[in-house]
Amino acid sequence: MPVLQSAKNKPSPIDAYFGGVYYIGPIFTAFRGTEDAVEYYRLLRGEVEQRVRDGKGPVTPGGELKEEKYRLVVEGPPNWTNFREFWKMFHEDGAVVVASISARFELFRRACHARPELADGIDGFLAALERNFRLEQFLQQLVDLKATSIGFAGTGKAKELGKNVTDALEVIFAQLNEDAPLLFTEGAKRKSDFFRDIAGGMFMHTAEAIAKEAGLPYDVMLNIYDKSIIEVENRPPGGDIKGSFLNALSRVGNEGTGTDVTAADLEAPLSESLDIALDETFVVGTGYGRVRLPFPKDHIRSKILCHGLGAHMMYPETRTVLDIGGQDTKAIQVDGRGIVENFQMNDRCAAGCARYLGYIADEMNIGVHELGPLASKSTKVTKINSTCTVFAGAKLRDRLALGEKREDVLAGLHRAIILRAMSII
Repeated sequence: MPVLQSAKNKPSPIDAYFGGVYYIGPIFTAFRGTEDAVEYYRLLRGEVEQRVRDGKGPVTPGGELKEEKYRLVVEGPPNWTNFREFWKMFHEDGAVVVASISARFELFRRACHARPELADGIDGFLAALERNFRLEQFLQQLVDLKATSIGFAGTGKAKELGKNVTDALEVIFAQLNEDAPLLFTEGAKRKSDFFRDIAGGMFMHTAEAIAKEAGLPYDVMLNIYDKSIIEVENRPPGGDIKGSFLNALSRVGNEGTGTDVTAADLEAPLSESLDIALDETFVVGTGYGRVRLPFPKDHIRSKILCHGLGAHMMYPETRTVLDIGGQDTKAIQVDGRGIVENFQMNDRCAAGCARYLGYIADEMNIGVHELGPLASKSTKVTKINSTCTVFAGAKLRDRLALGEKREDVLAGLHRAIILRAMSII
């Protein structure tokens, strides 16, 4: 724990995100349960403390960080396939990751291992805690999605249908709330870990039956969802992080830990890990929700600018960036410094975008990540002339009813998406 806490120093002697992977590696590999592991961490702690005294930054694949320009807080696991490349990119920009959600779990792990009476079975307990923490975040966003959807129920065509729409939404979200815990049980298989993907599939499946029962147009319910999910995705989950962790801990206690250790025994070390202060000195906002952020003007950047600079940082020779996003497609032209010179954008509808692929995946009852591998098995590409999201389900069912193979239809859909994207370059 003292090693990860050392990131509060400036400059930070470690990178708590990329470097953190190396710090915990030995206890999961060759050094596990050995005296060598004890010696490794003794030496590591001594080295880190010396770097603090010397005012030195972390050692990275790009060498020692000479000047710390940015201190970042990152959530989620690293990009393993480009791990070293991303770390080198951060080094070149003088950026150090000083904390992350994953770091909170690691701090808790170390706090438990420091107490012999808690160390037994802690890895399995942490896996259960993380599952239930993700469930807490999901339920918080589900509450937000429900409130936002009910708000849109009072607009447009939904308003003309009256209270029936609101009543239907109440039933839909009650069912979603009831079904959600099953998706986060041990061994449960989810199509994705993204809120949009999980909630979208659940909503569409449930809304179709509820709308039919209530005599409401299904497309009205989908329209409400589409408008609501954009707003919800651009807001962080409600509630404080400590409350979410403690609620997750309570859920684990109800499940049972499988050891003599109880959830109550772990509340103190968890609270200690969560109480370690993280000082945010600079934050940048992008995406559709950026205009709502209470940031100074120089802290707000459009996605187009971010995409251009990001592509340039990773591939300096880049001159064209094609971004097929969730709701629109962008073709961006950049100069030799990554500055945007021009761009074209299809934002009139979600045709040929990720939202379209989401509908197709839901219609076929598979995950979005399974679409590509399935399409690659095609032996005869089906010709698809339209990528309209509204009629995606009907067209897919028509093709399959004619006896065409799923992989051939998906290959045709992918081809149509690429042709549509290429038309704006």
